[in-house]
Amino acid sequence: MNHNPLMVTNTHSKWGVRLGTLALWALAGASVVYWGLRLSARPVGLTVPAVAPAPVAPDAQAMARLLGVPAADAAAARAPVASLASRFALIGVLAGRSSGGGAALIAVDGKPAKPFRVGAAVDEGLVLQSLDPRQARLGARVDGPATLTLDMPAKN
Repeated sequence: MNHNPLMVTNTHSKWGVRLGTLALWALAGASVVYWGLRLSARPVGLTVPAVAPAPVAPDAQAMARLLGVPAADAAAARAPVASLASRFALIGVLAGRSSGGGAALIAVDGKPAKPFRVGAAVDEGLVLQSLDPRQARLGARVDGPATLTLDMPAKN
């Protein structure tokens, strides 16, 4: 005997089953599309670094002509004049606080740095006069006025 006829046959609607099946297939298709796009995308962490273009050096002669400088002055403007300070680079200092002595590590004309004691000749006509913790003073004589003061580069 059948006491519950609604459970035996589904006579209400076949559309409920059809819409449920459609929803499940749509969900499965969306999942496939999502994971397909996710797996085929390029990883974010592996970006190609941008390469800066090489700096372009300005043409001094063309600039001089543009600004109206005569040709003789343009030739003089082209030849760079090295200042006295640009020839020396102070790399390190070992200053004797109580003795007034010490040594400085100085690079001359872009060559490797050499140690110089106070009173030693650094270059022709220049002597290391005195030192501070981040400075060196050069002059013609040890007891004369300082011609040039070299500073240590700033700490990074």
